Amino acid sequence: MKKLLALIALQLLVAVLVIGATPSTAVTCVPTQLAPCLKPIMNGSPPSSKCCSKLKEQKPCMCGYIKNPNFAKYVKSPGALKVAKACGVTIPKCK
Repeated sequence: MKKLLALIALQLLVAVLVIGATPSTAVTCVPTQLAPCLKPIMNGSPPSSKCCSKLKEQKPCMCGYIKNPNFAKYVKSPGALKVAKACGVTIPKCK
């Protein structure tokens, strides 16, 4: 489990350095901002209010994360969808 979390953290760091994408809104797309959601996504525990607020804040970035092969498997995972639903966030359908 620790190796998986370390791998995810490393992928997030690489993506931040590689993508650095910012959508047309004032949100800065920084996947590491979703770190408070990592445990709920991985182990099914209820998301914290901090997780939900970060998820809502990063919602405009979701299509970029989904299009990135390093993140797509996490963003579209059953755990992530469960956390998003618990937070009242709909993961957008992206082209």
